[in-house]
Order: sequence, then structure tokens, then C-alpha cells
Amino acid sequence: MKLGSLRWRLLFGAAAAILLALAVAWLFMTLLFERHLERRLQTEMERDGQRLAAVLALDPAGAATLAAEPLSDPRLQAPGGGFYWQLTTTARTLRSRSLWDQVLPPSSSATAENWKLRHATGPFDEPVFVLERIISPDADKPAVLVQLAQDAATVSSARDEFGRELAVFLGVLWLVLSAAAWLQVTLGLRPLVGIRSDLDRLRDSPVARLPAARLAEIQPLTDAINAMAEARERDVTRGRQRAADLAHGLKTPIAALEAQSRRARDAGATEAADGLDRVISSVRSAIEAELARARIANVLGAPSGRTHVRPAVEQLITVLEHTDAGEKIAFTVEVPDDLCAPLRAEDLAELLGAVLENAVRYANRRVWVTGASDKSGISVTIEDDGPGIATDQTRRAFTRGERLDQTEAGSGLGLSIASDLAEATGGHVTTTESRGGGLSVRFSWPLQGT
Repeated sequence: MKLGSLRWRLLFGAAAAILLALAVAWLFMTLLFERHLERRLQTEMERDGQRLAAVLALDPAGAATLAAEPLSDPRLQAPGGGFYWQLTTTARTLRSRSLWDQVLPPSSSATAENWKLRHATGPFDEPVFVLERIISPDADKPAVLVQLAQDAATVSSARDEFGRELAVFLGVLWLVLSAAAWLQVTLGLRPLVGIRSDLDRLRDSPVARLPAARLAEIQPLTDAINAMAEARERDVTRGRQRAADLAHGLKTPIAALEAQSRRARDAGATEAADGLDRVISSVRSAIEAELARARIANVLGAPSGRTHVRPAVEQLITVLEHTDAGEKIAFTVEVPDDLCAPLRAEDLAELLGAVLENAVRYANRRVWVTGASDKSGISVTIEDDGPGIATDQTRRAFTRGERLDQTEAGSGLGLSIASDLAEATGGHVTTTESRGGGLSVRFSWPLQGT
């Protein structure tokens, strides 16, 4: 899990937003449920209050009396039963048995127009809902304060139970909505998956471009990247051409310097001629390295191709057999006729030619060229029966400009160019000891590169 990824940021953001929204919903729904219970309770208590007021009467002294038993709720008969009524006049206070020796809190807000419900600390120091109203049974007698009270614990417990059940439901809903958000993010980001491979092709080849975006929101980004790629291709092409022109332009001055070196040597200035030759050799190596770099860039920028390996090998061997070193070498070619390498013909010839030429130069009598293909890819191996290369010297052999044998002429670029060409086409190079005790160079390309 990568916290820096867009996918996880969207998922965490959606999950957090949903959780916050559901928490707020839980809070307000619990409050609304409590208000609903209070309204229901007020309606029931008002009905009981009207029954109580219907049997209310005043004696000659102005004290409240009841003409009959108004309410039959058993809670009214038990002290502290949770349901209470009280009638208050200036003469006396009449209350239900459930109040026992307690009284309901006096009121300062009761009116004669309608019933009012309020919270208060009731008998036995328990929180209660108090419903009250001032009623005048006789116009010429004092008014009566009618009060009914009921424990608030019933509403609180119902609210708490509802809150717990609602929290469980909303928790399950949060999981469902988070899964839906994950599906939405996955489907929304799916068009971006292909951009990774498109960018890989753009990185590997200056001529590659991103295809048209399937989403209108991504198209401006695609156009900007393609414009940047076109600018990069122009800069690369221009720089490569300038380097090639410079390298070719230096060939004539180098030829003139070589002529001057020969004249100096003929004139007896051997030391001066040797110095010139060393300078010329260094400059020539730099030029050949730049030309090789331009060829590698051309391979990267050119469309991929496929070339049969066996004809290319046989053509190279035909040329090498006519050289002084190649006349004494016995070549063995074990390459299937249908084996193809993911290179253009000229690039494959340069890749194999550099290694074959090196093998012929150091082989005693035998050079083997074998090719194979399997489900993992294809490979081409060139072996010789020469002295080989020590393990700690292998890297130097494939380093640009390095020559392990200083007695032979050359720039030390052959094996390096071959390695670069293989890597430029998605392959890689490995070296081991050959069947003849010499050097074995194996080029391999994965199946998708063929």
C-alpha cells in the first residue's frame, strides 16, 4: 500500500468523508428521535391531563378535589412509580399516591392558554418531564395549577438503544459505501493504467507518442506530453546530427595529421611522430565513439524490426573467412533457420560482427555460433577456443574505449557497441567460459522483444 498514490488518497478521502457524514447523520437522527419521543410523550400526558381536568372541582374553601378517579395507571399507586400528578391551589395541594411525601417543582411559566412541557428535577431527585397548565373550573373561584410528571429515564433509555442500533447500521452502511467508493475509484482510474506502458514507450523511443486519451479530462495532459516529446525528438535529432557532422568533419584534418606524422617519421623525427600518432589515436577513438553513440541513438529512435539470424551469421562468416585470421578458423553454425532477432539487418550485422571479429582474432582453431528459442525468449551465443577473459576483466571488455590487448590495433569499441545495441533493443549480454575453454558471449532477448 502506497500512501503517496492517487488511488489510496482518493480511497482514504472518500472513506473519511463518508464516515464524517454518517457520524453527523447519527448525531442528528438521534436528536430527532429524542424529539419525536418527547412529542409523543407530551401528547399522551396532555390526554391524561385533560382527563384529570375533567373531574377537577373546588370545594367551598377553594381547595381542589376530584369527583372521580381520573387515571388508572398502576404507576400512580406506587411511591416513586415514575408517573405523578399534582393539583395546586392557594388553599392546599392535592397529589397522587406515587408522590408520597414529595412535591413537584413549582412553575413560573405555566399559562391558561395551553399545556407546556419542561424538564426538571422531580421527586426523589430524578429527572422528569413536567406538563402543566393553569385551569379555572369556576369563574368565581381560584385557579388550579395542574401538573403531571413522568420519569425522563424512559426517553433516555429509548434514545440510547436507538443510538446503538443506528450506530451498528451506519457502520455497516459505511463499509458498503466505502466498497462502492473503491469500485468508483478503480473504474475511474482504469483509463490511467495504460498510460504507464505508453510512457515507457515514450521513454525508450524519441519517435513514440501517447495515443489519444479516452477521457476528455486527460487529453490536455496527453497533448502537452506529446508536444514535449516532439521538442525532445527535435533536440535529440539536431544534437545527434551535429555530433555526426563534427565527427565526419574531423576525419579530413586527422588524415592530414597522419600524413604529417609519416613525413616526420621519414625525416627521422621518430619521437615527434610517435607523439602525433598517440594524439591521433585518441582523437580517432573519440570520433568513433561519437559515431557509435549516434548509431545507438538511431536504433532507439527507429521502428523495431525482425531479422533472421542464420543468414546474417553466414554472411559475416563469409567475409571473415577471407581475412588473415579467419582463414585458419573452423566455423560451426548451429542456428535454426526460423530464428529471428528483434533488430534491423544492419544493426544485427554490427552487433554480431563485433563479437565474431573478436572471436576470430583470439581463437586458436574453432568458433561456434549457436541460437535457440524457448518460452522465455531467444538467444544467440558466440564461442571461441582462445585464451578467454578472466572474470574480473569481463566488465572492462565491455566498457567503451577499453582494450585488454594493447598489442592489437583498435579503438576498444567493438564489444561495447555490441552490448549497447543489445540493451537498446531490450536484450542483455552475459559472458561465460566457452566449450573450448575460451570466451562465450551470449545475447538474449525476452519473448516480448522478439
